[in-house]
Amino acid sequence: MEDRVPVPSPHPAEDVTEHVGYRLKRASVALRTAMDKVLREHDLTVPQYSCLELLDEQPGLSNADLARGTFVTRQSANVVLRGLKDAGLITRPTSADHGRALPVHLTPAGRQRLHAARSAVYAIEERMIKAIPPRRLAALLADLDTMTDALGE
Repeated sequence: MEDRVPVPSPHPAEDVTEHVGYRLKRASVALRTAMDKVLREHDLTVPQYSCLELLDEQPGLSNADLARGTFVTRQSANVVLRGLKDAGLITRPTSADHGRALPVHLTPAGRQRLHAARSAVYAIEERMIKAIPPRRLAALLADLDTMTDALGE
């Protein structure tokens, strides 16, 4: 067996659980688990809910736009959109008027489902942010954006 060469930690940490990446992943999993639970009551998945939110803000987005905005592949976005269309929550033409992009729009049922689910999701976010002092929220958001920018995303 080869001897392991120690790699210096990017910051003082006793073990992996004290690393920023570990803590971010832990928070992400906690958020996703809570969202999965409440969205199940609205017959939605997290990617479906995310698509509905994006379409509410920016009607007419394409599959590629929705894939980027919901952090899934184009193929996965197609599956998500198929489920939303089958449920009558979105409309999507079968062919494009020009180009290849097929614009997606919410139906009235989609808007209604989104608004019902949104209050449950926002309650989760409220629980999260109530755990930190309000004066630190802006700094936290800025720090998260700075870390994302540092990784080139």
